[in-house]
Amino acid sequence: MQTRIFSASFFLVCFLCLSSQSVFAKKMYRWVNEKGETVFSDQVPPEHAELRRESLNEKGRVVEVTEKAKTKEQQAIDDRLNALKKAQEKIIAQQAANDKVLLSTFRSLKDMEASLYTTMQSLDAQRNVAQGNLKRVEDQLGSQQKKAAELERNGKKIPKNLLDEIKQTEVQIQAAYAEINKQIEKKNRAKAEFEANIERFKFLTQNNADPSKASDNIAQNKVANEIGLYTCETDALCAKAWAAAHDFINTHATTPIDTDTDKLIMGRAPATDSDLSLSVSKIEDEDKKQQLFLDIHCRESSLGTELCASQKVRDIRSAFRPFIEAAAVK
Repeated sequence: MQTRIFSASFFLVCFLCLSSQSVFAKKMYRWVNEKGETVFSDQVPPEHAELRRESLNEKGRVVEVTEKAKTKEQQAIDDRLNALKKAQEKIIAQQAANDKVLLSTFRSLKDMEASLYTTMQSLDAQRNVAQGNLKRVEDQLGSQQKKAAELERNGKKIPKNLLDEIKQTEVQIQAAYAEINKQIEKKNRAKAEFEANIERFKFLTQNNADPSKASDNIAQNKVANEIGLYTCETDALCAKAWAAAHDFINTHATTPIDTDTDKLIMGRAPATDSDLSLSVSKIEDEDKKQQLFLDIHCRESSLGTELCASQKVRDIRSAFRPFIEAAAVK
């Protein structure tokens, strides 16, 4: 293998002086080595295989570019970015679908309010049934306990079947209370969902907004809140935000930081089922704005998976953006 090292200007002179057939008798490569020297060769040595290089045709024109091999840290950043984009696309699609259903189901706010009233009435009726069942089994328990008390007063032993019936009725009472609580929670969720849909319907109709664009904006906000994403408005704010990211990890992670570059802060891998390893990567969006993306890792086990799906982890993720924003404006 013959490897020739020239300066860029020297190569241009040679190119003008020599025929293209003699200089580029076969496919050539051009790259810059670790010393900053421009290299031209018909073969790439193994020690330079990971460097960025250009393939040149017989006329000396670039026909292909092979980018520099990514480091482990750079690959980790790309993986997190891809995960972020997938999550974002999923939320955008879901929001667009929800908007479509909302606009096709209701014609006006009066329709939505009427539907809300009907739903609340239905759920109240279900709760009334559950409360009626509770009263019935409570009366039944009272009758059973009265019978047992009369037997005791008469000096008689309480039959086993009566004791079993009392226990079964007590279980039924607990189940009735649980059902009532379930109906109350169901009503609260339905009401909150309706109220959110009403506000969304107002936004889509009263503001004459383009539903598709509105969905994108809402989805972007959901990504920021649910995934843990902070967008830097300026380089100065981004520098403060990056410093604050260290504090956030140190506050919420249970494992220490073991990777700290200008693009990635990453905690040590979880060692136990209760460990939380946090990482923050610095990425660019389509507008070239810097973004800080929080990722949370748990141990690869059933308990670790459960932890990462817990409310605790969701709370940490949702706290990231407000924490960084507050620190950046100081």
